Amino acid sequence: MSWVLGVDSGGSGLRAALADAGDLTGHGARAGTGGPRNGSVALPYAAAASSREPVRTGSAGIDAGHLLEQLVPMARDLLERAGAGRLSAVVIGAAGMATLGGPLRAELPAALESALGVRRLVLAADAVTAYAGALGSRAGAVVAVGTGTIALGTDLTVWRRADGWGHLLGDCGSGAWIGRAGLEAGLRAHDGRRGGSAVLLDRMESVFGPASKLPGFLYPRSDRPAVLAAFAPDVARCASDDPVAAAILARAAGHIAEAAAAVCPPPDEVPDGCEVALTGGLLKLGEPLLGPLRRELAGQLPHARQVASAGDPLSGALRLAGELAAGELRLPAHPTLLHVPGGTRPGDCQDPNR
Repeated sequence: MSWVLGVDSGGSGLRAALADAGDLTGHGARAGTGGPRNGSVALPYAAAASSREPVRTGSAGIDAGHLLEQLVPMARDLLERAGAGRLSAVVIGAAGMATLGGPLRAELPAALESALGVRRLVLAADAVTAYAGALGSRAGAVVAVGTGTIALGTDLTVWRRADGWGHLLGDCGSGAWIGRAGLEAGLRAHDGRRGGSAVLLDRMESVFGPASKLPGFLYPRSDRPAVLAAFAPDVARCASDDPVAAAILARAAGHIAEAAAAVCPPPDEVPDGCEVALTGGLLKLGEPLLGPLRRELAGQLPHARQVASAGDPLSGALRLAGELAAGELRLPAHPTLLHVPGGTRPGDCQDPNR
């Protein structure tokens, strides 16, 4: 057996799954045709584990020591539970890898080889493992929409990236963006300015208290994006009765489609047509967002096919680990988005912001 480990490190903690690479054969991502939704194709794995403690991030970037403290015992336990031997390949997908992953790229290869005997390793941005979970190793575009928004596309030669700039500079159409727009509309109504919504003002005050106290509650918080995103479902619930809330979701759909259009390979690069998938918790808002999103994708990407996401970032990490073990990694390497330690592959010198 060839044992592989997929790891997903994000804001809600660390998850890992162990599988026999042979069992992953034939379970490539399969796309549906029902438009943007978040389906799931279960991958066969021998054991899984998770921690609710997010890996710390410091001034130097993601804390490699803290990740190792959680991952190494978790991996050893998974191997023991499965009666497995040495790992053939490990793929770690981590939030912030592209911009804050320097310590991981510097420390993990030697540390994991010493602790677990790992020789084949990939360190990927969580957007890349989300891509692999959604589309596998096919050309196309994936937009991950949750608290933030980031889009990745590839023709299997280079990566294209759009947004993912955070709630102050971007993440347009995300949960944080929708929540902030809803709160602004409520405050406009409170002030008597144009563009306000009495419905959203009422909902805002029922959640956060008096409007005058909202800045003092929100601005000092370090988790502002999550607090803003928590109001997005309230905006969606108001959309059927409030044209301002409906317009906010329509604008969000336009931003998400713009990100997809920015990264989708053009028709001359993908003769069979570009596949576009969406993934992430924001899709749970349902038809108030998905209805306008289908229309925007059809209008902005008439040459693309909207397909269902096949799986989540953890399944994407497992898929990539299976390919890595077999020496068949097809997605393009990149110095920060998909880093293959000790190996140079086409695309290693790309601009990470393309």
